[in-house]
Amino acid sequence: MKLIFVGDPMCSWCYGFGGQMASIVESMPGLDVQVVVGGMAAGSTTVLDDEGKQFRLKHWARVEQLSGAEFNREALMARKNFVYDTEPVCRAVVAARIIAPACDLLNVFRAFQRAFYVDGLDTTDGKALAQIGAMALADQGFDGTAAAFFDAWSSEGAIEAAQDDFAMTRRLGVRGFPTLFVEVDGRIGQLSSGYVTAEQVTSALRSVAA
Repeated sequence: MKLIFVGDPMCSWCYGFGGQMASIVESMPGLDVQVVVGGMAAGSTTVLDDEGKQFRLKHWARVEQLSGAEFNREALMARKNFVYDTEPVCRAVVAARIIAPACDLLNVFRAFQRAFYVDGLDTTDGKALAQIGAMALADQGFDGTAAAFFDAWSSEGAIEAAQDDFAMTRRLGVRGFPTLFVEVDGRIGQLSSGYVTAEQVTSALRSVAA
C-alpha cells in the first residue's frame, strides 16, 4: 500500500496540512509515501499586486485558524513585482528527488514551504532554491553543495520530471491541493481532497489495509 501526496509548496492549504501529514507518517511507520508536485500556478506570469496579496492573506488567515500554521505576512506584503509562479519550487522538489532518491522527500517539501511562508524567501529564484534544497538534504545526511543542487534544478531532466508530475496530477483528476490517493496492487483511488485530519486519513488507510 502506498500513499500518494499531491501538493504544491506554495499552496497555503498544503502548508497548513503539513502537521497532519507528519502525524500520518509518524503514526504509520513504514508507510510508503510518494510526493507528486502539482504545479498549482506553474508558468504563471501574473505579478502579485495588492489585490492578489489581500486575497492570499484571507486564505492564510483561514489556514492559520484551522491548522495553527505560522505565516510571515510582512514578507508577502513587502514583495515587489513578485510573480506567483510555482514551477521553480516544484522543480526544486523534483531536483532533490533526482539528487537523493532515498531522501525523505516530504521533509524536503516542507523545507521549501517553511522558506516561503515563514522565512519569507523568494522560492521562485533558482539560487535561493538551491541553498534551501542543499541544506534540507544535508540535514538528512546527504552530501552536496548549493551549486550542485542548482545544476540539477537547471537541468532538462528536472524540467521534464516536473512536467511529468504535473501530467500525473492531471491524469489523477486532481481539482485542488492537497489531495491524497492510495495505491494498492497497482490500483489508485482518491482518499481525500483538501484539508483533512490525520485521524481521518489513518482510519481510511487502515480500512484499506484491512
